Parts: sequence; structure tokens; C-alpha cells
Amino acid sequence: MDDTLFAVKQRKPVPHKFVLDAIGTLAPRTRPMFGCLAVYVADKIVLILRDKRDGTADNGVWLATTEEHHESLRREFPNMRSIQAFGTEVTGWQVLPADATDFEGAALRACGRVVAGDRRSGKVPGARRASASRARKAATSPRRARAGKLS
Repeated sequence: MDDTLFAVKQRKPVPHKFVLDAIGTLAPRTRPMFGCLAVYVADKIVLILRDKRDGTADNGVWLATTEEHHESLRREFPNMRSIQAFGTEVTGWQVLPADATDFEGAALRACGRVVAGDRRSGKVPGARRASASRARKAATSPRRARAGKLS
């Protein structure tokens, strides 16, 4: 038989796995996002772990926060900066860059903030929007069409 029929797709290694170990007591959940790994605790997204081969400027640990907390966090994390992936607009996402000399220590301190329940750490994600193509499909689905005829 052809071995390719039984080939198992290898999962990408978890980037910066020590971060998940550091917040393990909170039972974090992960999901792929932006080609990275989003980390959730309860109803909040708290971090994104990124380690890509291309476009390495934003590799590291992304902190989910809001603009109002940037200044106070920057005092604690001097190498923290806005991510570049979304252009020049300031967003809530800040990065502890993997190429910074204090990366691992800073990432572990950020994990300590998450474990301590620091109000500056994490955001409750907004409702997910359906893509335009998914919305069109839903509007023209046979099930929806039948439901409209019953009214």
C-alpha cells in the first residue's frame, strides 16, 4: 500500500512553550490565530505566541491589552512595543520581542501578571463576524429558504 494514505500531518511545535507551562495552573486553552497560537484563560484571550520563519520582527509573546495600559506596562517591560504586523495603527496588541535580550524573563513576568489576574492582561473577544461568503451562503441555504416559505 501507499504509505502516503496513512501519513499523519505533523503539528507545528508550540512556540515559546515555557509560557504555557508558566500559566498552566489556569488551565489555558489554545487556538490557531493569525498563523500563531492564541492563548485563552476563561473567557479572555491573554497572549499570542508567535515564532515564524518569515517576518520575524513580531516573533515573541503578544500581550492582549488595551491602549490605556501601554504606558504602565512599558515601565515594567521596556522592550515591549506595538506589533508591526497590523501596520502603524496602535492596537491593543503589544509584543515582547523574541530577539530582546530579556525575552524569556519578560515573558515569564508577563505570565506572572496573567496568573495574578492583573486587569491589564487579557481581553474578552468580541463576537465573531461571519465572512461575507459565509453570510451569503447562510442567506441562500436551502434550510433558510424553506424556513422563509413557512412564515
